[in-house]
Amino acid sequence: MSLRARLLVGVVLLVASGCAGAQRVPSAEDAALARVASIHGGAGPWAVAGYRMGAHALRELGLPVGSFDLEVVHHSPAKVQYTCVADGAAAATGASLGKLNLALASTATSAEVFTTFRHRATGKTITLKPTAAFATRYLNVPRKELAAAGREVMTLTDAEVFEAVGPR
Repeated sequence: MSLRARLLVGVVLLVASGCAGAQRVPSAEDAALARVASIHGGAGPWAVAGYRMGAHALRELGLPVGSFDLEVVHHSPAKVQYTCVADGAAAATGASLGKLNLALASTATSAEVFTTFRHRATGKTITLKPTAAFATRYLNVPRKELAAAGREVMTLTDAEVFEAVGPR
């Protein structure tokens, strides 16, 4: 992790704790938000949704974070917020462009955003997409409200954030 990313994680944790002198252990939620921010530069709702989707996919596929056996392909228009999902998925799974197991396919419309996670060794695949209610609720959140909206998304149920879809 670069020095900039480590500093950003530290700042996020300090802000999340309320003050620099607070002596509290970061929660799992705080750690996840910091991980998203370290990869994406912030933890807005769409990046957090991608994180939630990636974490769910790892559990379903039985893979650890950082596995080279995972392949992630995110389908969305080439527009910020929809593409933020890919960074969130990378934060959760450890997939990356450099490991050649993360790809962005900008052929989908905003109504067709989905991410496919595949276990290379077994061929098992799970495809997830933001729910319509999520997309409506978090479409075009003002920049100053992104962190609060991201924290809110971290507390929602999986069913409120994403749904599984058939093979694509």
